[in-house]
Amino acid sequence: MAGLRMSVVVSATAFLLGLLFTHWIADSLTLWKSPERQTDARLWTAATYYAVLTHGPPQLAYIYGSVALIGATTILWSLRDGRAGNLMFDGGSIFLYLTALAMYFYSVLPNLSENFASLPLPFSSEMTSPPPFPLTLRTPTLELASSHLVCSVILTGVLALQAGRWWAEQADVDEDDNEDELPAGGQDGDETGVETDNAAEEPHGDLRRREKARA
Repeated sequence: MAGLRMSVVVSATAFLLGLLFTHWIADSLTLWKSPERQTDARLWTAATYYAVLTHGPPQLAYIYGSVALIGATTILWSLRDGRAGNLMFDGGSIFLYLTALAMYFYSVLPNLSENFASLPLPFSSEMTSPPPFPLTLRTPTLELASSHLVCSVILTGVLALQAGRWWAEQADVDEDDNEDELPAGGQDGDETGVETDNAAEEPHGDLRRREKARA
């Protein structure tokens, strides 16, 4: 059961992490760029991508929310075992997981709905160059890319903690197997020693019988 719960958590986290990685095609245009390289064309491209996200099918949002809820519920369920490994690794995982969800719901989603949902897309077939990028959208665009990056790093930490939990459980299993083998080996050694002592005593017994027979 523990392996199943861990698989669900890793799958849900990896799914959400993959969604954030898809935003890199827009985030990479604005992150870690000097002011000289931060052109209006790059900003318009990123803003257009974010505007397209806000007009996506609502069914996708339900699917993403369901996967996030399943992951959080599974981690909380695992905490019920009360074992030290669960409290340490799953406790850290649920803290990071909920932190990423809180940042997405309280930072990313409001930013998208307030600044990009009603954004008029500037690109058309008749346009030779995009218009100047509005100053009011510059900060929200940069903040959105930064929020995506922070959420990605946090979810990567969840995967690292789950990998640490798996490694710790495997080490415990190996130790238990070694302890189970030691008593069996000790008994064999004792039996072998008894047989050796008996074999050593047999010649002395034969000599005594011969001396009695001669007498």
